Amino acid sequence: MFRNAQIYRLPSPWAVTHQELEPHLSPQSFTAPSSIELKAQGWVAPRDSGMLVHAVNRQFLLQLTTEKKLLPSSVINQVTKVRAAELEEQQGFPPGRKQTKELKDQVTDELLPRAFSTQSRTWVWIDPVNGWLVVDAGTPGKAEEVLKLLFKAIPKFPLETLRTVMSPGAAMTDWLASDEAPAGFTVDQDTELRSTGEGKATVRYVRHALEADDMRQRIESGKQCTRLALTWADKISFTLTENLSIKKITLLDVFKEESMPTVRDENERFDGNFTLFTGEFAKLLASLVDALGGRIKKAA
Repeated sequence: MFRNAQIYRLPSPWAVTHQELEPHLSPQSFTAPSSIELKAQGWVAPRDSGMLVHAVNRQFLLQLTTEKKLLPSSVINQVTKVRAAELEEQQGFPPGRKQTKELKDQVTDELLPRAFSTQSRTWVWIDPVNGWLVVDAGTPGKAEEVLKLLFKAIPKFPLETLRTVMSPGAAMTDWLASDEAPAGFTVDQDTELRSTGEGKATVRYVRHALEADDMRQRIESGKQCTRLALTWADKISFTLTENLSIKKITLLDVFKEESMPTVRDENERFDGNFTLFTGEFAKLLASLVDALGGRIKKAA
């Protein structure tokens, strides 16, 4: 279901129901951008029920839609340049900074209604039972767009950044140096090591055996692991990064065999797979936090 995971913490358990969450999100329902807007964001129903919070077995699924108008600055500048030349011919002198800005704003307003639009959707999984909030975003910055809306919508939203005793970079470096993965995990064949020196020299291994002696030599020369491909419980493969982001989530055959291929109803199949995925991924997150020395809790 999710290809990436930006991970955050909620109180465990978080005593909020999907019925209580729904009205907070409704004012932020998605509406397509107007003719003079470059971008619009809002929540849409993840399934056909029309509810903005899709709840299955006390697990919540949200979907944020973002629509952007494609209006390259090069096009705006080109048209503005033509308009400025026409204005110079009319008034006998080139437009100043203020006139040029007004021309540019006018050109933008004229071109916006004709601009093409693109839509993107971002999944958000809330686990109020185990205290997780996961955004399917490749970067923390993309996840921040989601969090800003949630903080605005939900009064006193008790979300925290996930912090662990060991930094992922230090832990991954130790795993490679010792040639020993943490309990429940295996190290795969992709990694990235970067120098801590000024040059930031980087070595990447892709589908390449990670020989222990080679890894130790790289680490002793001053490099630290910034990305590492791992598999958890022979069910889920992923890449862990130094900022505790998870990328390239892949469900393995053992996991897929536990899905519900015989269910004919699409909604029932979706809910079954969602329940299976969230149940296993919550276990993965707990195991990962343990492997990183546990969670640093916010001071009271």
